[in-house]
Amino acid sequence: MNHHLLQFKHLRIMDRSDAATTDILTSFAIDDTLCLSASDTQQNALHMWVHKPAVVLGIPDKRMPYIEQGIELLTQFEYDVIIRNSGGLAVLLDEGVLNLSLIFPEEKQFNIHDSYDAMVAFIRWLFEDESNQIDVYEITQSYCPGSYDLSINGQKFAGISQRRVKQGTAVQIYLCVEGDGQHRAEIIRQFYDQSLQGEATSFDYPDINPNVMASLEQLLGKPLKTNDVKDQLINKLNAQGIQIVEQSFNTQEKAWFDQRETLMHKRNRDITS
Repeated sequence: MNHHLLQFKHLRIMDRSDAATTDILTSFAIDDTLCLSASDTQQNALHMWVHKPAVVLGIPDKRMPYIEQGIELLTQFEYDVIIRNSGGLAVLLDEGVLNLSLIFPEEKQFNIHDSYDAMVAFIRWLFEDESNQIDVYEITQSYCPGSYDLSINGQKFAGISQRRVKQGTAVQIYLCVEGDGQHRAEIIRQFYDQSLQGEATSFDYPDINPNVMASLEQLLGKPLKTNDVKDQLINKLNAQGIQIVEQSFNTQEKAWFDQRETLMHKRNRDITS
């Protein structure tokens, strides 16, 4: 981990990788809480989370002319639908997708690209024994395309977003670890087709080609589970001599969490209004 933001000796870890017990709105509230805590404690944190099938929309998605019909399609496919509080467009999460959030306190000035670059360096370090060909550029026909898409041989397996709260920054990545990446992309392609129905819009929504997306197990050519990646991450942190700190929220953090969870519920009270 050769990025300057990754030179920490201690790392607070919150492991919420059991999809059966994880609420998706709670996950975003936890990231906000960890940012607020980092502002006070200057403590780096890592939040790991996995969800039952859900599609997380970006704010621009809500403006599509037939969004209600798009959401109805996702509901028929048995996906929960929410709007997140960070940037980007629609992303599909399920039990084969591992989400990682790195939380950085802003004890020294860094710009928006520094934290994105730190997450890229973190993922390359995590998979250095599996691949040295992780590329970083926009995969324009993927879902939620962006400059920090991660791909191997032109097929995207991860995307990164960022959220700042007070003096803390959460850099969030979804890693399509297992399963069929093309199938996930096809679901989102149908969602956009249903939500747009050919109408011209002022916002440029992605024209998705499922063949430009894949899971890591497809790309690496070997069976891989989200728990495998989680275990590998913990083992590599231990090998680096980084002290892992596991602690539940204190009284102040619980208060922040309650506030942030309430805000997420308000945001999603009626996502088609």
